[in-house]
Amino acid sequence: MRSVSAIRESYALAKLALRERFSEPTKAAPLLNSLSNLTDATLIELWDRHEFNSDVLLCAVGGYGRGELYPYSDIDLLILLPEQPSAGLLEKLEVLVGELWDIGIEVGHSVRTTTDCLYEAERDITVQTALLETRPLTGDRQRFHDFMDTVHRHIDPKEFFEAKLIEQQARYGRFQNATYKLEPNIKEAPGGLRDLHLIGWIAASQRLGRDWHALAALSMLTPEENRKLCEAERVLRTYRIALHWRAKRREDRILFDYQHALAKDFGFDDVSTAGRITQRASEAFMAEYYLAARIITQLVPVLVHALRQRIYSYLSNTTPINADFYIRDGLLAIYDPELFTQNPSAILALFLHLEQRREASDIAPETLRALWHARDLINDDFLCNPHNKQLFIALFREPRGLTRVLRRMNQYGVLGRYIPEFGDIVGRMQHDLFHVYTVDEHILMVLRNMRRFAVPAFTHEYPLCSRLIEEFAHPEVLYLAALFHDIGKGRGGDHSQLGETITREWCERHPLPAADTDLIVWLVRHHLTMSSIAQKQDVYDPDVITEFAALVGDERHLNALYLLTVADIRGTSPKVWNAWKAKLLEDLFKGTQRFLNQQSGHSWLSERQEEALRLLRLYGLRNDAHDPFWRLLDTVYFLRHDARDIAWHTRMLFARTHSDEIQVRAKLSESGEGLQVLVYGPDQADLFVHICSFFERAGYSIFDAQIHTTHHGYALDTFYVFIPDSQHISYRDLINYVEFELSEVLNQRKPAPAKLSGRISRQQKHFPVKTHVQIRPDEKGKYSILSVVAGDRPGLLSTIARILAANRIEIQSAKIMTLGERAEDNFLISGRVLSDAKFVLQLESELLQTLSEK
Repeated sequence: MRSVSAIRESYALAKLALRERFSEPTKAAPLLNSLSNLTDATLIELWDRHEFNSDVLLCAVGGYGRGELYPYSDIDLLILLPEQPSAGLLEKLEVLVGELWDIGIEVGHSVRTTTDCLYEAERDITVQTALLETRPLTGDRQRFHDFMDTVHRHIDPKEFFEAKLIEQQARYGRFQNATYKLEPNIKEAPGGLRDLHLIGWIAASQRLGRDWHALAALSMLTPEENRKLCEAERVLRTYRIALHWRAKRREDRILFDYQHALAKDFGFDDVSTAGRITQRASEAFMAEYYLAARIITQLVPVLVHALRQRIYSYLSNTTPINADFYIRDGLLAIYDPELFTQNPSAILALFLHLEQRREASDIAPETLRALWHARDLINDDFLCNPHNKQLFIALFREPRGLTRVLRRMNQYGVLGRYIPEFGDIVGRMQHDLFHVYTVDEHILMVLRNMRRFAVPAFTHEYPLCSRLIEEFAHPEVLYLAALFHDIGKGRGGDHSQLGETITREWCERHPLPAADTDLIVWLVRHHLTMSSIAQKQDVYDPDVITEFAALVGDERHLNALYLLTVADIRGTSPKVWNAWKAKLLEDLFKGTQRFLNQQSGHSWLSERQEEALRLLRLYGLRNDAHDPFWRLLDTVYFLRHDARDIAWHTRMLFARTHSDEIQVRAKLSESGEGLQVLVYGPDQADLFVHICSFFERAGYSIFDAQIHTTHHGYALDTFYVFIPDSQHISYRDLINYVEFELSEVLNQRKPAPAKLSGRISRQQKHFPVKTHVQIRPDEKGKYSILSVVAGDRPGLLSTIARILAANRIEIQSAKIMTLGERAEDNFLISGRVLSDAKFVLQLESELLQTLSEK
């Protein structure tokens, strides 16, 4: 009999040997069974050392019970006791459990009698599930069979079925849209391994067997479905094994940290065209995961339906639609399983009926199965059929259901076959660190956002967008533009230009008016323009408004581009959209709208000043109270600030125009998110550096900065600052803190603090942002524009400000844009030295070198 230490050493060596044996990831699936067998033998040897009676059973449960043991998974055990266990037996079991941990087996164990098991199962569905997966390791086999018979008698298949579906829906709620996120959970996300386990559990509750071949033998799966499901399961299992080995721990998220290395392990390589990478190895690797997840989400509902039919027998409520379609129990169904084969156009008709029939909540599983088998009928002849073109466009003209229908079409491969270019982006990752979804999922999110604007129940979210879309003629133009706006991604080159070509060719083949086609194509070409202007340029500058108005041309184009821009940013990532960006876009929209309505730049300035005076009167200020302060300001100030800001500045400063102390005032931003901070006082060379350093050390992010110098040499700077949600403090306290602490820092006149260093994010380590620096004259030739693209990190802004100050460069304004982990900052700068081309090159090099340092 071997000692515990000998068993421990043998177990560790055997695990290493298994890893070597299955070192090629593509052949790793048999490892699950081999690990289970190794663990079985080790546990049985430990068990036998204690000479337990045969009426004490050692059983495997959970994934281990299924024989599906991953390298770093817990090992779940059930020790089944006699109804009256002795104290001596319990003491021996306690020693055994300690030995299990000693040899490196992380166990999750329960020690129960049959009565205990039934009692716990009555209270907890997860206990019922674990019992259904129980597998005997050692002990009286007849007692085990009697135990399992008792378990099955106490499990109601109907109650178990409904409980597991509720559990699935709760999981889907926690992992909403997680299947197509860029770091999906391979186990818990929809289309993950847990969905396959669900089918196994329900089948086990009905004693139907656990594997797909058993269900296929019962005609619940066709041979093709069985083959596809087995392959999808193999992919997910193999990926999860490799993920465990890579992480050296139990890890079910396919994090960026591992994707590149895993892709190489599985033999994927980067694909290059003309010296440019068009598909990364990690993208191809993840595309295989997304395909497997899609197959599972397609076939699991079919199996759930088949299992439901075995449990329930009841009369259905049916409502005929026409000779081909009917509604049964709220599900859209077809009479003839061969309908799609005989009439492929019925594929699109199916989705049109789903939109039109409010009483149909979804498509019947057997109809989904017929659809899945018929999707290859969407071929060249299908695409050339004028009737099919009319049906597809009709989908976009229905008042409801478009988002749900397109998601279903994408899930079952219909959308990617009808628009082959869309099929090319299904499951395609976006390595820009601010998109959190695959390209196809992002597009459908944008479309959902656009449709949401049109739903009266959500008018309160974006009142302006809701009003614009309600008044927009032919809103299908907006939905088609949303569907095509990123269609050019993954082809190399500018995806907006590539998308423009693809979209025009597609639209001209479909029954769309020429004007609508032109607008859709224009929107695809310019879908990034409005966002770029709002976040990189001065939206209060009449020249910016004039140039943008010339681009859009009329209010219809302006309205459409604004709606698409808002929907697009909101569909990128929850972190990218915020109230400040919403305000910038809305201000750009309204300024352009006024221009298009023939309001001159001069009237804008007069109107802005008059509105500021009106607001001042509301606070009881004298009619001439603003004069001393306004005389210190030039026209540029009034053009760069809106009326509300002008009124606020005037109220705060009209009695302090020549104060020797630097004044700091703060208020809740007009956008409702973050703070607006005003700094006023005698100018200093490193004032901007001090301010940036203060906010960075406090953990606040600067979104925007307006730097202005009065006629008498005072700095009048406004900052828009975002406060992280993690700082649980009231805005009143924040305002008091900023006003007091920042004024203390600035009035001490001390040298700028040392550079703030901080770690770069996990994502940047694996997808680093290449630093780019450019200095160029602005259109008027009065200032220069400094553009910086770099990985976002603590201290970035103050580092830039410190270099500029050291070179006697003044910052006139700053546009700070953070897209996930990518910073795109633009500064309007001035200084005599900027006229020297050699100096500009040196400054660019200094910035580039400093910002590229890790």
